[in-house]
Amino acid sequence: MNLTEYLTNPIFKTISEVADSANLECYVVGGFVRDLLLERKQNTTDIDFVCVGSGITLAKEVAKQLGNKTEVKYFKNFGTAMINYQSECYEFVGSRKESYRANSRKPIVEEGSRQDDQNRRDFTINAMAICLNASNYGNLVDPFNGTQDLKSKIIKTPLKPDLTYSDDPLRMIRAIRFATQLNFTIEEKSYHSICNNAKRISIISQERITEELNKILLSEKPSIGLKLLFNTKLLHEFFPEMVELQGIEKRGSFAHKDNFYHTLEVIDNIRKNTNNLWLIWAALLHDIAKPQTKRFEQGFGWTFHGHEFLGGKMVPRIFRKLKLPLNEKMKYVRKLVTLHLRPIVLVQDIVTDSAIRRLLFDAGDDIDDLMKLCEADITSKNPVKVTKYIENFKLVRKKLKEVEEKDHIRNWQPPINGQEIMEIFNIKAGKEVGILKNSLKDAILDGKIKNNRESALIFMKNKAKELNLNTND
Repeated sequence: MNLTEYLTNPIFKTISEVADSANLECYVVGGFVRDLLLERKQNTTDIDFVCVGSGITLAKEVAKQLGNKTEVKYFKNFGTAMINYQSECYEFVGSRKESYRANSRKPIVEEGSRQDDQNRRDFTINAMAICLNASNYGNLVDPFNGTQDLKSKIIKTPLKPDLTYSDDPLRMIRAIRFATQLNFTIEEKSYHSICNNAKRISIISQERITEELNKILLSEKPSIGLKLLFNTKLLHEFFPEMVELQGIEKRGSFAHKDNFYHTLEVIDNIRKNTNNLWLIWAALLHDIAKPQTKRFEQGFGWTFHGHEFLGGKMVPRIFRKLKLPLNEKMKYVRKLVTLHLRPIVLVQDIVTDSAIRRLLFDAGDDIDDLMKLCEADITSKNPVKVTKYIENFKLVRKKLKEVEEKDHIRNWQPPINGQEIMEIFNIKAGKEVGILKNSLKDAILDGKIKNNRESALIFMKNKAKELNLNTND
């Protein structure tokens, strides 16, 4: 098969000329070839090249050809180089053999032939290469029949799966990631090998595992990958908190839903409406504390009181363990997990302006994402219940808009701040300042006074009298 007509990027001809003049065999490999054959939208800004020889030497010569302003990075220990050119990234590597020691996260890298390099690839669909040398320009090299596996929608390893997965255990999660992204099936032998080798994932750094997990979460239907991670017991190795959600317990006629599979439904629901990875993480963790808060109340059934608050407290620890960022993204997820029941409570009770103000105050600019999470949390199989909840959430959204337009509570700042309180009442920082600030906040949120400076001053002076403070009257 010749694919010359698809090699439209000028970089291919440039590399071809440089490789021929340096007498190096050279190929474009990996995801670019796979996605080209799948007629899938390609990541043309990130293309991998392999040469039989020095990838660094080839990269240097290509960079010269592209011009002085071309940025090149070299990684001598790995024999790789990266060129950034016109917002595109090209990685060059010499063909090699690669394997892992039994308990090491670092691969042993040796020079190898083109065949060796294709043998070390993770899957047949990623082991295809297109020759860039003039004599065979555009010819597809497919030693493991990856084109057929693409047609059959199969994830299969080039060599025996036990060898491929033992060499680099991260490939087990990558198999699941590709199965999820492409909606492919993992070959039976490969699937059983993953189950048998799941514990070996422990030698892989958490950063690399989490990178693959994030790609699964950003897939069109993340539940495919999360079920596979659970069924192969890979999830048990690095995310036991999620595993604990699985299961149903019955007492008499009372049973609770399986919170693991409920969570998967919520994630799929939220994924239909967002590309925001951290909102998807909020969906993943929204019920994470249910196992710890589960109680059986005689005559009532199963309860999970306070799971939203405990879940919020668990978020930083889980983010730390999974090597996720401990910055504003973590705080965002923690906030949504903590607040995810609040709109549902408003649905169940009479929706008061005071309750809406407090929700707007606590959620701030994340109120819209919080509502998306709550709507995704509707997984009832009863269409009447679903319709009722959706209609009620529409009412909450309408009320949120009305109250915000009237009271401007979102990202609210007090009309009088702490420094001004100290100056007005001639007091130092202390509990009195905190009492006055909180009383003012509550009065505005409860609708007792208007959200403006004039009303705030009158309220504060009256409150100060109760505390026997100097009001300068």
